[in-house]
Amino acid sequence: MFARICPLLLLLLSGASAQQDSNLRVQSNVVLVPTLVKDTEGHVVYGLTQKDFVIEDDGVEQAVHLDESAESEPSSVVVAVQTGRRAWREYSRMRGIGPMLTPVFAQLRSRVALVEFDSHVRLVENFSDDETSIYDDLKKLQPGDNGAAIRDAIDFSISLLEKEAADRQRILLLVSENRDHGSHVTKTDDLVAAIGNSNTVVYALSFSPSLSQVLDTEKGLNRDEAYWDAPPDIIGSLLMIRNSMKTNITKTISSMTGGEYELFTSRKGFEERMVDFNNHLHSRYVLSFAPKEPHPGLHQIRVRLKQSLPETTILSRASYWARGTIP
Repeated sequence: MFARICPLLLLLLSGASAQQDSNLRVQSNVVLVPTLVKDTEGHVVYGLTQKDFVIEDDGVEQAVHLDESAESEPSSVVVAVQTGRRAWREYSRMRGIGPMLTPVFAQLRSRVALVEFDSHVRLVENFSDDETSIYDDLKKLQPGDNGAAIRDAIDFSISLLEKEAADRQRILLLVSENRDHGSHVTKTDDLVAAIGNSNTVVYALSFSPSLSQVLDTEKGLNRDEAYWDAPPDIIGSLLMIRNSMKTNITKTISSMTGGEYELFTSRKGFEERMVDFNNHLHSRYVLSFAPKEPHPGLHQIRVRLKQSLPETTILSRASYWARGTIP
């Protein structure tokens, strides 16, 4: 994963580094690196210790710390749901999302906030441990306008999470399509910087409007298509890398944070992905390291095992920003 993400980050930031200021920084002298380890069948690998991990900061091996108490730490979870464009067609597949958040609320002192977005981002419920109000709001989802301001929604959600106490795990559960349509507040480079400053892990549950269109047509469910007028996706191969966040922002963002990306096409698929989300919520190894006199700006992180396990997949944070003015 790391090898794929780094070129994208460098490409996105090569033209923007001169515009960044001293606000791009690590929030403390410790960089948190939540890490999920899965085997060839996708099952979580448990039982690893601090000595099993290696973290490299710009290729330089660091002293690793493993927080053994992380599993019992409370979580702050933002659920950000797209309501714009054709998202209303997905509501039947997303039915039951409220009750499926019960394991989050069951964790002592954990809190959930609800965000909805179309062309604009709205905070529906601020962080609360009252599951009833969240459930009720999720039952009342209404069609939005013809926008899907995903960049704005992610940036808004990260800002909310950054206000939470430092001892909390910060999670963004993003339910949306893959392409941004209509973000007008947050630029791509600013979003990359915000992610680099945050300890947020993004879990993306995504739908494909075009695939859903085909499936609904086969089921005879298509009627009013007032919310379906997206232009065809025609992107030249030379622009594919540069437009990665534009073509699949949810997958890119989740990979950068060490989170997960899943596509759902049915109610059963959505429910299975939500089960995975709950199972993995407290299954990450919370690794950290203290960089010594890091150079200002973007740093690239790689996590690996000292002794490789066959077909092991490691999902971990890919970068962070160090304090200082960017040259």
